Amino acid sequence: MSNSISYDSLHHLLGIPLDTPMEIDEMCKRLKPVIYPAPELSARLERFCRALAATMHELGIAVLSEEEASGDNGRFAPGTVILAPGYFPDSMLAINKVTTLYNNIIVGIYDEPAPLTPDSLPQERLDAIVGRLARDMVHVLVFVTDHSWTICTMNGGVVAFSTPLPSREDVRNTLVPKLTAQVVPPRAEELDIEHGALQTGTAEFKAVAEDFLQCSDLWSSNACLLTHTSTERLEYRNDFYKRIVARYLDQRSGMSYGFFARQLPVAVHPALFLEESNSTPEYGEKILNTIRIRVQGRIMLVAVPEVRIITTRSGCRKNHLDVKNDLVEIGLIQHNGRGRAYLKTPTGYSPEIVAKPSFDTLTILAHALGNALTASILMRLRPKARFPHHLARFGATMTHWHDYPDTELLPKGYHLHGAENPPVACSTPQSAAYSLLGKIAALEMALEQGTTYRGDVHVEPCHGTNIVGMLSLAETAGLMNPALQFGVHSSSAAGHSM
Repeated sequence: MSNSISYDSLHHLLGIPLDTPMEIDEMCKRLKPVIYPAPELSARLERFCRALAATMHELGIAVLSEEEASGDNGRFAPGTVILAPGYFPDSMLAINKVTTLYNNIIVGIYDEPAPLTPDSLPQERLDAIVGRLARDMVHVLVFVTDHSWTICTMNGGVVAFSTPLPSREDVRNTLVPKLTAQVVPPRAEELDIEHGALQTGTAEFKAVAEDFLQCSDLWSSNACLLTHTSTERLEYRNDFYKRIVARYLDQRSGMSYGFFARQLPVAVHPALFLEESNSTPEYGEKILNTIRIRVQGRIMLVAVPEVRIITTRSGCRKNHLDVKNDLVEIGLIQHNGRGRAYLKTPTGYSPEIVAKPSFDTLTILAHALGNALTASILMRLRPKARFPHHLARFGATMTHWHDYPDTELLPKGYHLHGAENPPVACSTPQSAAYSLLGKIAALEMALEQGTTYRGDVHVEPCHGTNIVGMLSLAETAGLMNPALQFGVHSSSAAGHSM
């Protein structure tokens, strides 16, 4: 993993907590699991849990007793990961013993095959997983059989292992990262919400909206784009747990997955080599926030601009967009060396539409900020590079969905990264950090190879793909859906970049 940007800078730029573990060894050190079994366990689950505890011990992870993991109030302490094997009555569910909704990850472990078939479509697979998560009030599912065990997560991710007991490698490289950080929506205090502030009558917005519509239409026939799982259609044990799920999802009516986004134009200044600059360089008469980035072994001082993005509203149906209500603006404003996020809803949007910040807000902001930093570095190292000028005139686009494209379909000039990262859950601080750090690594790859840089493809293991760069959303959709791309053309706001 690239160490081009310090953790301190990640904290100040994006609010990523300083103690966020990025490497697997650090994740192992931080993990605090406890096994909280149901009243009756099958012999198979007992063997599996004993093997899991022994494997964690080999990794230096201490599995706590229920007494050690509980506070004075008898509830599990914040930060505890609760491994809950077996089938529980309502009164004994682990969710009843946590301190808050957002500080404990609960893992349901079951003596049965995963509720999936080889023929399950991605949406059917997701609905089955989310339905079980809601019924048993857990965050991760593990299914155990005589010959295999399978991990299922709320982003539709499924990882199957063809061994009856967990191996050290599989626990370390797959399970531990999924238990390290909890998926939570952005909290109200973490960003400023400006209702009705997004102007939708401008020529710029109309051109951007047209690109979204073309993109949505092209993706509408692709089963890999997960659309929407309604919370109303889920099966709950009772109304109390239904309310708990609503609170956990910040009162969203459902969950949609992936995003389309258009970063609005941003002009950047050429980066400076540290030895050639003052500690606070001036551009004209303005002194800008700067950060240090290591590029090809040298430290560069890079100005940090404000970034703005038009993106799909959390919970909307991305394969059937309503541009009057389904597009919002998010952004990151730098002030006194710290980034502050905001969300603007469109002028005149329906009051019946709930505009919430996406679970992926931090990742989207990280991509947009990374684009600007990358452009600044390119302006210094390759003054004739097209990417910085394209970003200043047209912006950039971002497409994220929960699948992986064939490498032959990837756009020319887009550089692949991320496949070796720990498979963390989506919408975690690690996911945002990997997006930004990986973008600098992709740039270094282009510089070392002497190839053109037009963007990057961030592969997230057990999660999905982000394609970010100079292509319009419609162009990207056409490449990823080659059988449907006839008639695709670049919107005027995006520019043609092939």
